[in-house]
Amino acid sequence: MPLRLHSFPHRLLRQSLPSTRSYAVQAPGTPAIEVFSSQTKFRHRERAAINATQSRAVDYLRDEVAARLCDRLLDIKRSFPRVLDFGSGACNIARILTNQPENDAEGQGEPIASRIGEIVCAESSPALLHRDAGLDFNDKISITRDVLQQPEYMPYEPASFDLALSSMSLHWINDLPSVLTQINHCLKPDAPLLATMTGGDTLFELRGSLQLAESERLGGIATHISPLADVRDIGNLLSRAGFKMLTVDVDDIIVDYPSIFALMTDLQAMGEANATLARGMGGLSRDVLLATEAIYREMYGEVQEDGTKTIPATFRTIYMIGWSEGEGQPQPLARGTGQADLTEILGGGGRLG
Repeated sequence: MPLRLHSFPHRLLRQSLPSTRSYAVQAPGTPAIEVFSSQTKFRHRERAAINATQSRAVDYLRDEVAARLCDRLLDIKRSFPRVLDFGSGACNIARILTNQPENDAEGQGEPIASRIGEIVCAESSPALLHRDAGLDFNDKISITRDVLQQPEYMPYEPASFDLALSSMSLHWINDLPSVLTQINHCLKPDAPLLATMTGGDTLFELRGSLQLAESERLGGIATHISPLADVRDIGNLLSRAGFKMLTVDVDDIIVDYPSIFALMTDLQAMGEANATLARGMGGLSRDVLLATEAIYREMYGEVQEDGTKTIPATFRTIYMIGWSEGEGQPQPLARGTGQADLTEILGGGGRLG
């Protein structure tokens, strides 16, 4: 059974082991075809940030992912005079960095912010970027808020950052290889990138239920959930962008909702509504929505300890770490120079072919 992590009103946040699904990833270079509408996504994020109270109430997922990302910084024993947070949203990472670390193995208890000189939060939505500018955490870390005029272009000098971070924004990028390459160019030699992005298995329950409902009611299906990169693609993308010493891992966070209507309401309040160019313009009819709710509840519904029946929504998160090239970094041995036979260590197997 998945491990329950936190609880919220009508929402239960859990973690589970990943399964396997594959979805499209944008080809490198200037995209010949744009998958996402940058203007639509800009409107989503601006509209979501207008109601600051509601927007903060649905930050539970973004905060959880940002906290797990920041935990990985505890293993890097460095100070970072200048940090880039690309796609910063409401500066969730900056706020998390000012908290006392929960997983500090040495028990020092100092917030990671104490090792950061300045964090540059770069975001294309001005309303979202400045949503929390008046909160107390701004006094505990030096923040520079930069509004990106183009969401896929970073106007920063080469080798100007000691660390780059990004949490839950890369999945809306059309030309992901170009953005990763730009981030690499902005980093000083031997500087790390730590990032997360929503991955391919996200909301598979909703995706399948919508497809079944539309097939039954309309005789066909439309695009309602954005295509997402698979974890197997990320290592290749990082390598092609010039990053070294790569680490990629994945986990699933499951949130329980009372209905699909609560799920969709939260997604909209997060600014995470569908922004694909191929999406249906007319919206979902009440008939399709009710059918989706019934199918979702029948296929995935779970009875909680208090007797209520909830529906789970899976959010797959891909975590990635890459380092800009620099002197003194560990290098892999040349092919054929290994001293151990992996078949002896791992057992079984043998050669393929």
